[in-house]
Amino acid sequence: MKSVLVLYYSRGGHTARISRAIADHLVSQGHQCDMMHISEAKAEGVDWAKYDVVALGACVLYGSYHKSVFEFAATHQAELSAKASSFFSVNVVARKPEKRVPENNKYLQKFIELSAWKPNDVKVIAGKVDYPSWRWYDRMMIQLIMKITDGPTDPKAVIDYTDWDDVKVYADHLVSLAK
Repeated sequence: MKSVLVLYYSRGGHTARISRAIADHLVSQGHQCDMMHISEAKAEGVDWAKYDVVALGACVLYGSYHKSVFEFAATHQAELSAKASSFFSVNVVARKPEKRVPENNKYLQKFIELSAWKPNDVKVIAGKVDYPSWRWYDRMMIQLIMKITDGPTDPKAVIDYTDWDDVKVYADHLVSLAK
């Protein structure tokens, strides 16, 4: 049995849902798994010694990650680097299969370039378009981006591009990283 911590930043709830699916799958396989939003981890602290593996996941909005993701990675660079660890990026550009390849995903590459922590293991997970739940400004901006990139623009569209079976494969992969 391995112990895994899934840390995440979620703006609209989809990255939290992915994190929960990872945790639920690991527990169903007999492992111990905790999950924490990075704001909770910052406020309460993390008992790093408790975990064999740490995964940090974050969503992309307007081409980048929230500044708190970079701050958390910088503050805890030593702890993340000392553990078996992985970074997963949730973004809608990964709706295209070729953009799920880490080397082809500019948002994941941007994280690696800008982050103080340089993860040895990375994963790209396709996100979700949910126009009805987004603020009008976000909806308009993302529709414009989608129009440019040949994505969905219907303001009523709710499309989950996440490959949930692949999320389980990633969860199993996390356990394999433990030393």
